[in-house]
Amino acid sequence: MQLPHLVLSAAVLSLGLRCHAATTIVINGTASHTIPSTLCRSKLSGDGGLYAELLQNRAFQQVTPGNASDSLNAWQPLNGASLAVIADPSPVSEALPNSLQVTLPSDSSGSPGFSNEGYWGIKVDSSWTYNASLYYRFPSESAFVGNLTVGLQTYGREVLASNSTEIRGTQTNWTYLFLTLDPTASAPTTNNTFFVTIDGASGAEDVVNFALFSLFPPTYNDRPNGMRIDIAETLAEMGPAFFRFPGGNNIQGQTTATRWQWNATVGPLLDRPGRVGDWGYANTDGLGLLEYLTFFEDVGMEPIMAVWAGYSLGGTSLPDDELAPYIQQAIDQASEGPLHFTAAAALRASLGHPEPFYLRFVEIGNEVWRPCRYPYRWHDFVGNLTVAFPQLNYIATAYPFNPVLTPIPLQYDVHVYQTPGWFAENSFYYDTFERNGTKYFEGEYASISTNASNLYGTPDEGRLRYPTMQSSTGEAAFMTGLERNSDIVFAASYAPLLQHVNSSQWSPDLISFEQVAGSVYRSTSYYVQQLFALNVGDEYLPSTLPAPNGTLFWTVSQNTTSGDVFIKISNTVATPSDVEFVLPFDNVASTATLQLLQGPQNSSNTPEIPYFTVPVTSTVDAGKTLNYTAPGYSVSVLTVHTS
Repeated sequence: MQLPHLVLSAAVLSLGLRCHAATTIVINGTASHTIPSTLCRSKLSGDGGLYAELLQNRAFQQVTPGNASDSLNAWQPLNGASLAVIADPSPVSEALPNSLQVTLPSDSSGSPGFSNEGYWGIKVDSSWTYNASLYYRFPSESAFVGNLTVGLQTYGREVLASNSTEIRGTQTNWTYLFLTLDPTASAPTTNNTFFVTIDGASGAEDVVNFALFSLFPPTYNDRPNGMRIDIAETLAEMGPAFFRFPGGNNIQGQTTATRWQWNATVGPLLDRPGRVGDWGYANTDGLGLLEYLTFFEDVGMEPIMAVWAGYSLGGTSLPDDELAPYIQQAIDQASEGPLHFTAAAALRASLGHPEPFYLRFVEIGNEVWRPCRYPYRWHDFVGNLTVAFPQLNYIATAYPFNPVLTPIPLQYDVHVYQTPGWFAENSFYYDTFERNGTKYFEGEYASISTNASNLYGTPDEGRLRYPTMQSSTGEAAFMTGLERNSDIVFAASYAPLLQHVNSSQWSPDLISFEQVAGSVYRSTSYYVQQLFALNVGDEYLPSTLPAPNGTLFWTVSQNTTSGDVFIKISNTVATPSDVEFVLPFDNVASTATLQLLQGPQNSSNTPEIPYFTVPVTSTVDAGKTLNYTAPGYSVSVLTVHTS
């Protein structure tokens, strides 16, 4: 925790050593345009991440019965029990056809049963109450009467929490059990499992079927089936104004059948079949449409909602005459937002949210880089959605104006993954765009590699495992251009948002996490996003422009209510840079607040050193002329009060 103070000392020392002429920046007191509230804010890892469910493979969704390596993933037998996932002849629900069949041994030295390892372990905290549940039935009636125990234990079988209830062999229909667990002690590691055991003496050679297990810790805002508290709080601390969901590739599916479908993600968990995800694992869809929208309300985020638009990642593009049912599904999905009527809105009300969710933006598809078949799909989806919801704004996901679309899009979603240098060199990317009424959403962007010739290679080839100060200052330079052009750029979001350090198909990400306590790691890019999100006015103030091919970039905005002026500066190289800001206001405070994020070129916040580079707040001299030295590889925010 000493490092930030050492970084600040180095920055202060550089103030005294710089002696060349400063760059003078004259700020215009007349705003050129307002800044949209959605600028620079979020885009998610559900199962095993933001979604707080602790059990992996909890309902045996999208697995092959009989294939133990596939179907029994995360499950292990205890004390002689035999486990098999079967296609149950009498399933717990139509959506969940598989069950775990447990055969109890004829003799056992302990209580037989089974355990679940969670997602790389389970955090056990004695201050929490855990909600455990499951369904069970005996496929054949028996004389069994005994206790079923659920609990949490260490890998060494030390029981940390348990609770029991009586079950009977006469129960041949599915029965729901709900039990709470209150640990007697916190576990020092996440090397813990959830277990279920049965009174072995009473149940010798009996067979019991189980389905839909669940284990939840406390959740954000105490929402049932809700979000993991520490990750949700980390997101909320960033000051997000919107959330793009249900993600980009996540909505498309590898095939039409495996696309994300809103109606398969709402209602009781028993009615959610899950689906084969796009990144090689099954999605439970426990984090569904209403969970997303409720979470956005809790944090104060606006949704930007994508609908499937006839194209899947495997290359299938549906022809025009097959789109009708999918267009109707998109209309029903949007009904969860603005309408008080329709069957979909009635479903929302029946699930506890009678008022419509706030919704302004709907995105049509995702990353249409093969444009030849998008025009008719855009035309058909937007044409029908506009009839149903004329008040909504529809975002195209093709390259801007290529191909030509009808009706003409008023919003485009732009994605870019590049090097730190590219982002700095393209801070003026939007300055030359025509002001013709079209707005732009920078829906995905991140500096992911230092190797421009092989962006998607390995870490040995320049791919970044975690954001660095070099990559983050490059992104910040680009973001100064987004703010300067916020008359046409209405929203922007870094992507991807979350990664589990034990299993990630993409790097870098904004936030990394594990299961252990305090294991949410905020990257240097997270702090850049936070600094830009929390320190922005409602009006942009023009100023002397940076050199497009330079290394120092800035943007200035003002809060017209408080009078606070926010000056954000990105220095993308190691050499400190002197700047002089000339403020046009009659009254300027004699001091300003400085928030400084600064570190060596390749410094990262990692699980090993999570706080290597964090913002440090201090006070600096101000006035109508404000002199400042921006340290090398730094992002600075100067806040000065004016009137």
